[in-house]
Amino acid sequence: MLKKYLPILQWLPKYQKEYLSGDLAAGITVGIMLIPQGMAYAMIAGLPPVFGLYASLIPQIIYALLGTSRQLAVGPVAMDSLLVASGLGALAISGIDQYIAMAIFLALFMGIIQLALGLFRMGFLVNFLSKPVISGFTSAAAIIIGLSQLKHLLGTSIERSNQVHLVILNAIDTIDQTNLYTVGIGIAAIILIKGLQKIHKSIPAALVVVVVSILGMYLGELNDLGVKIVGEIPQGLPEFGVPTVDYSRISDLVPIALTLALIAFMEAISVAKAVEEKHSDYEVDANQELIALGTANIVGSFFQSYPTTGGFSRTAVNDQSGAKTGIAPLVSALIVGLTLLFLTPLFYYLPNTVLAAIIMVAVFGLIDIKYPLQLLKNAKDEFFLLLITFAITLFVGIKEGILLGVLLSLLLLVYRTSNPHIAILGRIKNTDYFKNVLRFENTVEIHEEILILRFDAQLYFGNKDYFKNELQKHILKKGSSLKYVILNAEAINYIDSSATNLLFNLIEELKQKQITLLIAGAIGPTRDIIFKTGLAEVIKRDHLFVKTSEAYNYALNMGERTEIQQKITTQTQ
Repeated sequence: MLKKYLPILQWLPKYQKEYLSGDLAAGITVGIMLIPQGMAYAMIAGLPPVFGLYASLIPQIIYALLGTSRQLAVGPVAMDSLLVASGLGALAISGIDQYIAMAIFLALFMGIIQLALGLFRMGFLVNFLSKPVISGFTSAAAIIIGLSQLKHLLGTSIERSNQVHLVILNAIDTIDQTNLYTVGIGIAAIILIKGLQKIHKSIPAALVVVVVSILGMYLGELNDLGVKIVGEIPQGLPEFGVPTVDYSRISDLVPIALTLALIAFMEAISVAKAVEEKHSDYEVDANQELIALGTANIVGSFFQSYPTTGGFSRTAVNDQSGAKTGIAPLVSALIVGLTLLFLTPLFYYLPNTVLAAIIMVAVFGLIDIKYPLQLLKNAKDEFFLLLITFAITLFVGIKEGILLGVLLSLLLLVYRTSNPHIAILGRIKNTDYFKNVLRFENTVEIHEEILILRFDAQLYFGNKDYFKNELQKHILKKGSSLKYVILNAEAINYIDSSATNLLFNLIEELKQKQITLLIAGAIGPTRDIIFKTGLAEVIKRDHLFVKTSEAYNYALNMGERTEIQQKITTQTQ
């Protein structure tokens, strides 16, 4: 039990010396990445840059103890930072101190939700975030995050907004305030980052740009020309403190915390599962991941951390650099800790426009074009779901986009299950195989006295009327010659009470028309319902068959018997 909730006890006793070089290399690389990234993502969240470093410290250590993924890199990420900014930005908050307090409390609140979901084994909830919704939301959020950095890239005072059209209009209104030195440094930073990444992915491009820009600012005294810099960053490790917020504000934070908890878990579990496929020595447990991420956020909040989760880019770098165990994030945390203790004065001259450039390069890589094009070709309903989620997120709001996207995906699911596929089957000549008459029109036999219908879904209150209407439509097509209806129940995995009541009435209606209902291929759970509800007695037990061919042969034989009896009766008369 202890090993289950403390996965470090599973891998640490088996730690091998050859793992150390990879863990050290990965830990140092990710730690170096975290310094500029953490500061940049804190800016997205509307927080002072140092809080990005605080969020890169304790959560990593806690996850190393409790997480089941051995490559997942936990810390501040762009998406969660944007959700923090959009959620808190919509509230009436007086002053930066109150804003910081609420962001830290949000980490505690979100962590409690994730921990509770993990303890109650509710990890399956993330399955309701379908890929089209995630793709549409992520692409729109990436655009919003990127455009939110225009004020730093241009050196203007653009009013914050989570609606893309308002950001663009606000940028146009303040375009005359643009500082050309700021724009030049920002564009040069973007070109340099992209160039270094093309040379080799292992080069810490963001850190190189940070160092070069700090030296340039210091030697060129460009801050005197209006280029805004980070300025003084508090030195030292984050202080311990209990997150507090006014009780009246907790209700305002509930929807933000819930959205953050699910989105953050979705990000972490998706990248953790992707990396797990490359390693055969461990398995990712979704519920334990919730516990690990929740605990990391809870403990982190006591050390001034805002919401964190597993990051896509840093996890990929962690894996590529040779990380084998949780030692790598411990090394990364050590790098961040040493930076906070001794190196923060070095970042005084770091231009805000360079942090904006780092963010833009990172988030625009999240915009997915290929997947929507695939959906457009193969699944148009899901393409429109993605498009609607994208548009709502872009033009209405972040929370509205993800929540309405999930709602629409559930409505699409309900629509599909309420109008499922129905096939009329015919027997392939000289075989016991039965196929859809529309697909195999020229190779199947259709008996005028027998109707074989396959219903490809569970039978419940949402589709019972559709089932009845479709059945009656095909019965009318057959006309007065119809004697047997065979329901192929292979795809029916459940029958609820409403559908059961429908079947009772349907059997009686068919009997009045002198039509017999036969059921074939019902699986175990469906058979249990048929017997428990008494349907078996009404249908008659000898009208339940394992295979469609058995039901078909029964109907043929009974038809032949009826013909013989009719001939004997006629001859006798």
